[in-house]
Amino acid sequence: MNRGACPSNQVQPFSPWERVGEGQARTEGGGRELSNIEKWPDDAKVAVLVTPMFETWSVGNAPSYSPMSSPLKPGVVDRLGVSWSEYGGRTGVWRFMNIFREFEVPATVCVSGRSAEMFPDAVKALHENGHELAGHSYTQDTFLTDLSADEEKAVIGRCFDLIEGVAGARPVGWLSPRATPTEHTAGFLAEAGCVWHGDYNDTDVPYTIPTGSGNIVAIPHSDFVDNRVLRGSPRDFLNVYKDTFDFLYRSDAPEMINLTVHAHFGGRPMMAAVLTEILRYMKGFSRVWFARHDEVARWVLEHG
Repeated sequence: MNRGACPSNQVQPFSPWERVGEGQARTEGGGRELSNIEKWPDDAKVAVLVTPMFETWSVGNAPSYSPMSSPLKPGVVDRLGVSWSEYGGRTGVWRFMNIFREFEVPATVCVSGRSAEMFPDAVKALHENGHELAGHSYTQDTFLTDLSADEEKAVIGRCFDLIEGVAGARPVGWLSPRATPTEHTAGFLAEAGCVWHGDYNDTDVPYTIPTGSGNIVAIPHSDFVDNRVLRGSPRDFLNVYKDTFDFLYRSDAPEMINLTVHAHFGGRPMMAAVLTEILRYMKGFSRVWFARHDEVARWVLEHG
C-alpha cells in the first residue's frame, strides 16, 4: 500500500554511532549527542531485561514456524499450529509468572492486542504481578509495513486500548511484530505518550531518538530469542546467555542483555527449565540490574 506523505512527527534519521568506551557517547553525523549512559543504578555492570512475547495470530492463522515441518496444502487451516500458538495464553505465560515470582524478577511483556481479547485474565494477572505490558500490534501477523500511515496509527491505538481495557494501565512502550517498524512508528509512539521503542538492533545499549513529538528511547532487541533453538537443543539457549553474560560482566562500561522468550514456546517445560537456570545464574552476581523496559527508558531519559 502507499503509505503517503511522511507526517511531521516521524523519527529524524541519524548516522550510526560507535561505542567509545565508558560513557558510550552516541552522536548524529553533525556531532550532536543522543545519549551518554555513564552508569546504571547502584553501579550495576549489566542491566538484564527479561522480555516475554505474548503473541496471538489472526483467526485461522498460525506461526510460520512450529515443530511440524511438513507443509500443508495452500488454504488448509493448520489447526495444530493454531493450537501450538495458543499455548502461551493458556499455559506458558502462567508458568513465566511463577518463575519470575520465584526469582523476584520484573519483566516487560509484549502483548498482542488479540491476546488481551482472548486471554484477559492472563494479561490482568501480569499487570497485577508488577510486570510491564507493552504493545505488540493487534496480531503477530499484522505487520506495520503492510499498512498505510493512518492504518498503522490506528493499529497502535487499538492495541493500547485493548491492553488498557483489561489491565487498567496504558502501555508506554512498543515492539513491532518481527521488530520491523516504518518511518512513522517512533513518531506515532512518542505522540501516544510512549517512552521506549524496541525495534532496534544497531547497538548494545539504549539511546534516545528525537521525533517531532519528543524524544523516545530506542531499546535494542535480542539477537538470540528462544525460537532460535526450536529444532536444536534448549541447552544452546542457556550456553549463549551464560557466555554473553560472563563476557559483558567483565566490561568496564554499562552493558545490557535483552533476554527474550515467547510464551507459546519458551513457556514450555523444556525451555522454561533452561530459563530458570539462566535466571538463577545471573541472580548469583551482585552488580546486576533486573529492570523493566520502562524503568530503563526513564533512566536513560533522566541520566543519558
